[in-house]
Amino acid sequence: MVLKKKKEIQVDAFFLDHHQLEKLQRFSKAEEQNLASLLVHCAELRNGIQQIQCIKQIMPLVKQMDQSSAGDPMVKACLDVLGETYFSLGAKNPLKKVLASSLNGLPGHLMVPAVQSFVGCLWEELKATDVYLYRKVLDNLASCMEDFSLGTVTSNVPLFLQKLLLDIQEENRKNHGNRIVQTQLMHDLLIAIKVSMMLIQKLQENIQGNLWKDSESFVWQSMCSLLKSCTNFLMDATLLQTVQTTSGLAVVLFTRAMYEPVEELPSLISALLRGAVEHSGVPAWFLRSCGVLCTPQLPGSVLLFLCHGALAMLDWKNGSMGENGEKLLLDIASVLLSLSSELKEPSVATSLSRILVIWTNSALAALVSGSPDLKLKLNGSSDIIGKLLEYIYTHWDHPLDAIRHQTKLIFKNLLQIHQTTIGGSNGKSDPFFARLIKHLLSLDWHVKGKYTSLGSLVECVGTENILQLDRTIPVRILDVMSDQSLAPYASDLLETMFTNHKAHFTLSFQKGTWIDQWHNIWVSPLLVILCEGNHDQTTYIIDYYLPKLLKCNPDSLSYMIRILQASSDANLGSCSTRGALGALMACLRTARAHGHLELSNIMSSGLVSTECIKQGLVHQHSQVCIDALGLLCETHRTTEIVSLEEMQLIQFFMLYNLNNQSPSVRQQIISLLRKLFCRIQESSQVLYKLEQNKTKQELVEKTTKMPPLRILQQYKDFMSSVCARLFEVLFPGSSHPTRFCALSILESIAEIFSVPKGQAQVFQLDQEMDSARVQTLIQCFASTFEEVKILAFRLLMKLRDVALNLQGSENLDLLFQAAIDLSTSTKPYDCVTASYLLNFLVYHKGLQHICLGKRLEHNSQLDENTSVSTVEKNTLAVIKLLLVNIEEEIFQAKKSLLQAAASFPMYGRVHCINGALQQLPFNNLTLVAEWKEIVTRLILMSYSLSAVVSPVVQSSSPEGLIPMDSDPESADRLQMILHEIQPQDTNDYFMQAKILKEHCKEGSERLADQRPMKNTCMEMRGKDRQACDVTAQMVLVCCWRSMKEVSLLLGTLCKLLPSQTTSEPSEGLITVEQVKNIGDYFKHHLLQSRHRGAFELAYAGFVQLTEMLSRCNSESLHKMPERWLSCVLEEIKSCDPSSTLCATRRSAGIPFYIQALLASEPKKGKTNLLKMAMKELISLAAPLNESLSVIPQVHALNILRALYRDTRLGENIMPYVADGIKASILGFMSPVWAVRNSSTLLFSALITRIFGVKREKDENSKKNRMTGREFFSRFPSLYPFLLKQLEVVTSTLNSETEELKIHPSLFLLLLILGRLYPSPMDGSHSALSIAPFVPFIIRCGHSPVFRCREMLGRALVPFLVATEVPHTALALLRGLPDSAAPGMRQNAVHGTLLQVFHLLQSYLESNQFVSLDFQQGLCDIITCVGTKLWLAKRLNPCLVTRAAYLDVLVMLSTHLEKFQKQGMQFLDFWEEMKRVISDSELVSGIPYSPAVPGLVQYLQSITRLVISVLSVTAGPDLQSCASAAAEDTARPSLSVAHLLRCEFHEVRLLALEAILLGLRQRNSKQIAEGRGGALCLPTDLEDTLLRMALKETNPQCFCKVLEILYNMDLRNVLPKTECSIKMNPNQLLTWSLNLVDISSSPEGQTIALKFASKLIIHLLQNHQQIPEEVLKKWVQLIMYFCEDEQETEMLLAAAEVLKSITSLLLSCEKLILGLSDTLGLWKCVILLLQNEDLVVRDAAAEVIQVAQSEKKSNQGTEFAFRIVNAPMALDLAFGIVCELLQRWGEIHAGVPVLLEWLLGDTDLQRDGDTSALEEDDSLFDKGEVNFWAEKLTHVRQLSKHLLHLVSVTHLTLPDHGELNHLSGIALDQAQRIEHLLGALPPVPEFSRTPEFTRLAIQKERISVCLKILNLLKPDDTYKNENLEK
Repeated sequence: MVLKKKKEIQVDAFFLDHHQLEKLQRFSKAEEQNLASLLVHCAELRNGIQQIQCIKQIMPLVKQMDQSSAGDPMVKACLDVLGETYFSLGAKNPLKKVLASSLNGLPGHLMVPAVQSFVGCLWEELKATDVYLYRKVLDNLASCMEDFSLGTVTSNVPLFLQKLLLDIQEENRKNHGNRIVQTQLMHDLLIAIKVSMMLIQKLQENIQGNLWKDSESFVWQSMCSLLKSCTNFLMDATLLQTVQTTSGLAVVLFTRAMYEPVEELPSLISALLRGAVEHSGVPAWFLRSCGVLCTPQLPGSVLLFLCHGALAMLDWKNGSMGENGEKLLLDIASVLLSLSSELKEPSVATSLSRILVIWTNSALAALVSGSPDLKLKLNGSSDIIGKLLEYIYTHWDHPLDAIRHQTKLIFKNLLQIHQTTIGGSNGKSDPFFARLIKHLLSLDWHVKGKYTSLGSLVECVGTENILQLDRTIPVRILDVMSDQSLAPYASDLLETMFTNHKAHFTLSFQKGTWIDQWHNIWVSPLLVILCEGNHDQTTYIIDYYLPKLLKCNPDSLSYMIRILQASSDANLGSCSTRGALGALMACLRTARAHGHLELSNIMSSGLVSTECIKQGLVHQHSQVCIDALGLLCETHRTTEIVSLEEMQLIQFFMLYNLNNQSPSVRQQIISLLRKLFCRIQESSQVLYKLEQNKTKQELVEKTTKMPPLRILQQYKDFMSSVCARLFEVLFPGSSHPTRFCALSILESIAEIFSVPKGQAQVFQLDQEMDSARVQTLIQCFASTFEEVKILAFRLLMKLRDVALNLQGSENLDLLFQAAIDLSTSTKPYDCVTASYLLNFLVYHKGLQHICLGKRLEHNSQLDENTSVSTVEKNTLAVIKLLLVNIEEEIFQAKKSLLQAAASFPMYGRVHCINGALQQLPFNNLTLVAEWKEIVTRLILMSYSLSAVVSPVVQSSSPEGLIPMDSDPESADRLQMILHEIQPQDTNDYFMQAKILKEHCKEGSERLADQRPMKNTCMEMRGKDRQACDVTAQMVLVCCWRSMKEVSLLLGTLCKLLPSQTTSEPSEGLITVEQVKNIGDYFKHHLLQSRHRGAFELAYAGFVQLTEMLSRCNSESLHKMPERWLSCVLEEIKSCDPSSTLCATRRSAGIPFYIQALLASEPKKGKTNLLKMAMKELISLAAPLNESLSVIPQVHALNILRALYRDTRLGENIMPYVADGIKASILGFMSPVWAVRNSSTLLFSALITRIFGVKREKDENSKKNRMTGREFFSRFPSLYPFLLKQLEVVTSTLNSETEELKIHPSLFLLLLILGRLYPSPMDGSHSALSIAPFVPFIIRCGHSPVFRCREMLGRALVPFLVATEVPHTALALLRGLPDSAAPGMRQNAVHGTLLQVFHLLQSYLESNQFVSLDFQQGLCDIITCVGTKLWLAKRLNPCLVTRAAYLDVLVMLSTHLEKFQKQGMQFLDFWEEMKRVISDSELVSGIPYSPAVPGLVQYLQSITRLVISVLSVTAGPDLQSCASAAAEDTARPSLSVAHLLRCEFHEVRLLALEAILLGLRQRNSKQIAEGRGGALCLPTDLEDTLLRMALKETNPQCFCKVLEILYNMDLRNVLPKTECSIKMNPNQLLTWSLNLVDISSSPEGQTIALKFASKLIIHLLQNHQQIPEEVLKKWVQLIMYFCEDEQETEMLLAAAEVLKSITSLLLSCEKLILGLSDTLGLWKCVILLLQNEDLVVRDAAAEVIQVAQSEKKSNQGTEFAFRIVNAPMALDLAFGIVCELLQRWGEIHAGVPVLLEWLLGDTDLQRDGDTSALEEDDSLFDKGEVNFWAEKLTHVRQLSKHLLHLVSVTHLTLPDHGELNHLSGIALDQAQRIEHLLGALPPVPEFSRTPEFTRLAIQKERISVCLKILNLLKPDDTYKNENLEK
C-alpha cells in the first residue's frame, strides 16, 4: 500500500539560429502550409512535447510531394535544417528519436538529397578538434548508427575515432591528478570504444565482400590503429576498470572481424591466455597492433578482461568453433579459476564472479551440440567442476552481495551443466547429486550458502527426495529464522521446497488426498512456533515465510484459522509469547494484506469477533497489538472503504497504545495508521466521484448499505476525533513516547490530507486548529528530547499559515524574548529550544516590526524591497541580532571565561545562527551583498570564539581545569596546566576563587542592553546576593560546545561555495580564499588537540569541508586534501622532535583527520589517496629493528585502526587487511608498551572487520566465524604467516630447559585461529587446508599460561572434522603419563586434559543417536579413560589437573546416562566412579587449607561427579536393568546430606542447586513421564534444610536454602518445624519477615518475602490465626518493595506476591485484611503498573489478568479482557477497585481514600520554595526520573471510574468529616497553585519548564477532585455554599 508518484517526461525544445530561420522564411508561405512554414512554426514553439506533435506532421506533407521535388531548393534547405537540428539535439532527447523515425520514412526520391544533407552535417561534426566537444560528436555518431541504416561509411569515421582516442589519451596524461576532469575523459573514452565496436559491426554488415580487408585500404589501416589503441587501453591499469573491460571486448571483436582463417581464432586466443604465442604463426598486422599481448606473462586483470571478451564476442552455440572452441572454453575456465586466488580487489573479484557466470552460460550453450569428450570434461566428477565447486564454497558467504548472488547463479548453472552431461538418466539416483546433498546437509545451518545451494538442488531432485533423508528439515529451517541475517535465505529455501512439494503431490496423487500431509509438514510446525516461539523468530517468520506460504496455497488459511480458533481461548499468550490469539491475528493480517481475505466477511460470518480483535489490540505482547492493528489498517486495495466498526476499533486502540517505549513498535503504529489514512483519502476521492455518478452510487449502497455522503461524514467525524485524541495526549507531563507518536501521526495526517486546491477533501487538519492547539505544539519545543522538537517544528511548518495567524503580537514578542533568553542559557538543551523557536518565528511577516525593531538598528531600505522573501529578511535580522550579542559576549569572555561559562556560555548563540542558516534557500537569495558581509563577520567571529575557548579544549587535561579543593598538590598541577595552555585572559581568572556573585546575572542583562560592563569577577557579598557556583563541568561544557558549534558553523559556511567556481568573485557568498583559511583552521585544531573528544567536535565540520572539496572543480581546492594528506604523512614519518603531533591518547586527532580526508574520496574511482596512504602507513606500522623512534609506528597503528573501523571505506579497505593483521601481531611482540597497546587496539578492529560485529554473547558461537578455506582464500598471505608464527611459538614452548618462555603473539594467534573451522565441503586437493595447524595447536596446549591453555582447549575442536575427533581424543589420552613421574609437567597434562574435555563434549553432543561406529569409539575412549584414572586420585599431587580429569569424568557420566536409555551398558564405568569418589578427600576429610591453588576447583569437580553418579543411580533405567546387587555396587559412598554438611560453601552450593533442580523437575511433568536424571532426594531433607536455614552463614547458600523451602510443599515442611527448629508456624512467619528487614542483599530480601507470603497464604487458606500486627508488617513490607527506586528484582518479587494473593485477598468476596490494607495493596498494584521498567509493568498486569479471569468465571458469558498491556491494566484496575467497593459495601469509607489518591502529593510548599534553588543544580537535569508514567493519565482514568461509581450508586456523603477535610485541603491548594503560577516569569513553559509542568498537573488534579467533591455533597449543602460564596 504505497503511493507511487507518476513520472513527468521532460522534453527540451530546440531552437533555430537566425541564419536557419532566414533560410526557411525565404520559402515559407503564409497562405498555405508547406514544409518550410511548418518548420518555422515548429521552431517558434517553446514546448518540446508540442514540437514532437509538429514534427509528426512532416511525413503527410512530404508524401504529397511529387518526384520533381527532389531538386527543389526549398526541400534542400529544409533537409539541411533538419540534419543540423538532429545533430544539435542531446542524445537522450525524445525529439531526436522522433526526427530519426520521420527521416527514415522519407520516400525514395528524397532519400538521396537527405543522405547528402546528413553526410554534410556529419562531415562538419567530424571536423571537431576540441577534446571536450568530442562527447557530443560521439553521441551523434552512436545515434546515427542506431537510428539509420548506414550505406557506405566514409573512411572519415574510423580516422576520426582513431584521432579521438589518441587525443583523449594525451589529454588524460596532461590532467593527471585532476579527478573530475579525468573522470569525464574516462567516460568519453568508454563511449568512443563502444562507438568503435558499433562501427565494426556495421562495417561487417554493410560492406560487400572483403574489399576493406585489403591491407592498403584506409579502412584497414584505421582498423589496425583502433585495435592498437584498444590493446593499449586494455594494458593500462591506470584507467577505469569499465574502460579496460570494454577494451577487452573490443580487442576480441576487432580480431574476430580481421583474422583469417576464422577457424584458427580460438587457438590464437587460447595461446594468448596461456602465454604461448608463437610469433611465426601470427599475422604481421596482429603483432604490430597487439604485440604487447603476445608475452608469456600477462597481468591478471588483462587475462580476466580477455576471457570476458572471448566469452562475450565469440559464438558458442551450435559448435560453430569446433574442437578449438571446446579447448578454448576449458582453457578460459582454468585461467579464471587460477585468477580467483590472485585477484582480491573487490571490483575485480566482482567482475571475475560475473565472468564465471558468463562462462557457465557459454558452457551450457556449447554442450548442446558439444562432443562426447567435452561432456566428459564437464561432468560433475571432472576436475574443472570440482574446482568450480571449490570456488563456490569459498565465495558463497562473501561479504559482497554481488559476489554472493553470482555464486548462486554459478552453482545453479553448474547443476544444469551436469544434468546436460548425463543426458536423460535419472538425476535422483545420480551419485554426484547424492554426494552434494549429503555434504550440504552436514553443514551448519548458519552458512548462508547452504540455503541457496539446497534451493537449487531441490529444483533438480525434488523436495521429497531430500525429506526422505531428513524429515526434520522444515522444522530446523524454521528454528534458524530467529536470526534476521539468515531469515531471508531460510524463507526462500522453504518456499522452493514447499512449492516443489506441492507440485509433486498434485502430479502424483488425486486432489484432496494429499493436502493434510502437506499441511502437517509445512503448516503445523509454523503454527506451533507462532504460538510459542520467541519474539524475533515469530516476527521474521510472519514477515518472510507466511506470505509465501499463503501465496503458494491460499486454502491453507482456513486450516490455520480452524486450528488457532480451537485453542485461542485456552492459549492467550503472555508478554513473551503470542499464544494462539496472537498467531491468529498474524495470520489474518498477512492474509488480508495480500488479498486472501475480506475482513467484513470473516466478521459477519462469526469466524472472528469484534471482542477477539479488541483483545488483540490491547494484548500484553506488543507485536500482537501491532498485528491486530495491521489487520485493520493493511488491505490489498488502497481504495477499500473503511467501515464504522474498523474506525471504532482504531479509536479504542489509540486509548491505550500511544505510550510505548519500544521505538520499533512506535514506528510500526505510525506506519500502519498512515496506511489507514491513505486508504481514507483515496477511498474518499472514489466516493466523491461516485456521488456525482448516480448509477454507480446505487452499486456502492448495495455493498456498503450506506450512501457515499454518509460514509464521507463518518470519515470526517472519525478524523476529527482522532485529532482530538492526539492533541489531548500532549498534556503537561505526557511521556516522550506518547508525544513522539501523537506528533508523528498528526504529521502524517497533515501530509496525506493536503491536496491541490479545487479538489474535494474529506478532512483538513488546519480547519481543526485553534490557538490552544497551536500553543500546545509550540510548547513541545520545550521537551528535552530533540526528536519531539523536530516533529513539532515540522508539523507547525505544514500548518504555518494557520499557526502564525493565531499568534497575537504580544505573544509573538514574548516568544521571541524567550528564544533570545534561552539562546544564552547555561543548560545545553535550552539553546536547541531557542533555535526551533526562532526558526518558527522567522516565517512571521510581523517579526521585524514587532520584535526586531526595538532590539536592532532598523534598515528601512529592506522594508521597501518587496521582492525579498519574509524568511530571508527575518533570518538576516535574527542572525545580525545574535551576532551583535555574541561579539559583545566574546569580548567579555576574553576578560573572564569563568564568568562567561556561568552567565552567558556562547555556544547557544552560535547554535541558533547555525539553525537559522540551515533552512535558508541559498541558491535563491536576493540580499547577496548583505549576506556576504554577514558570512565574513561569522567567519571572523568563529575564529575569535575559538581562540577564547581552545586553550581549555586543547589542554592535556581539560576535565580538571578548576580544582574543587585547595590542597597544594592540585594547585601545583593547575599551575602546570596553566603554564601549558597560557589562556587568553586579563584578570587571572583561574587564580581567583571559584565563587561568582549573583551579579553575574545582572551582567548578562546588561549585555543584552549592549552597555559595556565592568570587570565583575571579584569577591562581593551582599545581603540578598546569592552565590552562583561555577563548576568545572560548566567551564568544560561552555568551551567544548562552543568548539563544536563553531566547527559545524564553519562546515555549513563552506557549503556556500558554488560548485562551479568561476573567475568572477561575485558568484558565491564565500570566497575560495576563505575556504582555504577554514581548511587551515581545521588542520591546526585537529592536529594540535590532545583530547579525542575535542577532536570529535571539530570532525563533523571538517567532514563537511572535505566532502565539498572533493566535489569542487577548482583545481587549487580540489587538490587540497591530497596536499594535506601528504604533509601529515611526511610529518608522521619524519618524527621531528619539534612536531606538535600527539602520540598519546590513541594519537588524538590525527586518525580523525586522515579518516576525513580518505572517506571523502569518491568510492567509484581508483581511490588513489587511499592506496597511497595505506602503502605509507603499512610500511610505517611494520616494525623495523633499526628504527630510532617508535612514535611513527604508534601513529601508523592508531591511524590504521581508525581506517579499518570506518564503514565508509567499505570493501576498498579489504585488500589491506592481511598486512594489518601481520603488523598488529608483530607489533604485539615489541618491547615498547605504546606499540603493544596500539597493536592490540588495531588487532581488535581487524577481527571485527573480518568476522563482523559480535552478534552473540557466546564466545564459541559460529555466528562470527569462517571456514578456514574462506578465510585463507580471502587473505592468502596469512596462511604461511600464521603457520610460521605458530611454529615459532611451539619451538619456544618445547624447549626442554626448566625456564619457560611465554611467547607474546600466541594469544593473538589463538583469537584468529579460534574463529576458523573446517567445512565438510573441503576438498582433498585444497591447498589452503587447515589440517597443518592441528599438531601445532596440540603442542601449544602445553603453554604455561592458564588462559592460553583454556583457549587452546577450545581452539582444537573446530579444526577437526567430526569423524577425526575419536581417534584424536584417544591419541591425546594415550599420551598422558601412566603414573606420577618425577619430571612430569603438570601444565602439559592440564592442557591435554582441557583439549580432551572439549573434543569429547563436542563429539558427544553432536551424536544424538547411537550408531555402531559411535558405540565402538565410545567404548575405546572409556577403556582408555579407565587406564589413566590415577590422575583423578590422590596419586596425582596437582589439584588443578585432578579437577580437569574429574571434569572429563563428569561430562562422560552425564552423557552416558543418556545413551544408557538407548541400550548401552557401562556398569564397570560406574564401579570405577564409585572408587574415585570413595578415594576422594570429600569422604576422608579435607587436609588442605582453602588457600591451596586449585582446591576449590577440585572440590567443585568431585561434587559434580558425586551428584552426577547419584542422579544416575536414582534413574529408573539402572534400577530396572540390573540386579539389586548391581544397584548396590553402583550407589556411591556419599549422600546428599553429607555434601550439605561440608565446611566448604562451594560444595554446599552445588548440592543445593542440584536439590533445587531435582525439586523443580519433580514438580514438573518430567518425572511423571519417567525421565530420570533427577537427584534422589533424602527423606529427612526438610529437617536438614530447616536446620541449615538457621545456621547457614554464606549468603548464596542461605538464599538457595530459602528458595528450596519456597519450592517445597508447605504441608510437608510445617509439621517438622516444631521438632527440628522448635518454632510454630507463626514464629516461622515472624522469623522470615524479620529476615526481609535484616538481609543486606536484594536476593535475600526477595526470597524471604516470597517465602513469608507463601506461608501467609497457606495459613489463611487453612483458617489458622495470624496476629494482626504480623499481617500489618507484611503489608508494609510489600509497600516498601513497590517503591519506585527499588531494584527491579524486588519490584518483580512484589508483583509475584501480589499475583499470588489476588484471588484470596485482593478480589475476594469478603474483606479479610481490612479496607485500608487491601486498598494499600491495590495502590501497590497501581504503582507497579506505572513503573518505568516494562518487565515490572508486565508482571503487575498479571494481577489484573487473575482478577479478570475470576470475573469471567463468575459472570460466565460476558466478554472480559484477560491478557492486557499496562495502560489498559491500569484502567481496568481502577474499575475493579470501584466494583469491589460496591461488592464489599464499603463505598462510604472507600471513596475518600480514592479521592486522596486523586489529589496526590499535597506538599506544595516544598515545590514553591525549592524551585529557585533547583534551577542551577545540574546542567543536564531532565526532570522526573520515570520517563514512562503519566500522572494525568492516571488522574483521568481514576476520575472517570469515580464519576461512574458516583453516578451509578447516586452516592452523597453528608457531614462526612474526612470529606470536609479533603475539601479544605483542595481549596487551599487551588489558591496556592494560582499564586505560584502567577509568580512564574512570562512564558514559563520555556524558562521554568519543570515547575510549570508540575503546577499544571497539580492544578488539573485539584480541579477534578473538587468537581467530584461537589457531586458528593447533598444538593442543599451545595446551594448554601454557593450562596455563602
